[in-house]
Amino acid sequence: MSGIFDLDGRVAIVSGGSRGIGAATASLLASQGAHVIVSSRRLESVEAVAQQIRDAGGSAEAAVCHAGSVDDIDKLVGQVTGQHGRLDILVNNAAANPYFGHIIDTDLGAIDKTIEVNLRGFFYFSQKAAAFMRDNGGGAIVNVASINGVRPGPWQGIYSVTKGAIINMTQAFAKECAGQGIRVNAVLPGLTDTKFAAAITKNDSILKNILPMIPIGRVAQPEEIAPAILFLVSDAASYVTGISLPVDGGYLS
Repeated sequence: MSGIFDLDGRVAIVSGGSRGIGAATASLLASQGAHVIVSSRRLESVEAVAQQIRDAGGSAEAAVCHAGSVDDIDKLVGQVTGQHGRLDILVNNAAANPYFGHIIDTDLGAIDKTIEVNLRGFFYFSQKAAAFMRDNGGGAIVNVASINGVRPGPWQGIYSVTKGAIINMTQAFAKECAGQGIRVNAVLPGLTDTKFAAAITKNDSILKNILPMIPIGRVAQPEEIAPAILFLVSDAASYVTGISLPVDGGYLS
């Protein structure tokens, strides 16, 4: 395999890799030669994705990691770097959105859970990965944020707040880590056909109001988000850091 999208020999962690955008990303990175560690809370779910990658001729392994757990993140990064001697790519994709409703009625538990996974987890995962990358030749980090980080989604207040923070966090890491050969970028998916977004995509009354705001006029598939992530972790983006790339069918345009 050759070319600017070639990831041969590189080691990647994809959090939240059991389905949706995470699974599509893990499969695509593996198809370009990366060894992918597919992580999520449930081993059986990520093992199924890893097996699909192996069946297709790629290289992958499954790992349990709750992206909101500092201990789990420490353990996973330690295992990967200890076993493989390198960590070239981190895709922060795991997310929580336990509450859908009016922002005033958001309970404290939902606030804490959303911040724990979407913000603290992304931050700590990035810290741990970047600390290793700094001493081992650099690397690339991609944070999967959301268009809600730019325009808060209705009934998705705390989720939108955390996604906005991820955009700012991406810029902060990018500026401070560029000198260590670490590029940090974000992808902002629009409405995507995943289980995570089912509260919207499976609700016809909500969907009929949203689709007219998307110039392309439809919901995205996870496989349409993954190529943007591949671009940002590959040598094709060697001079790109600190950006937030919308993949949204024109919604933010």
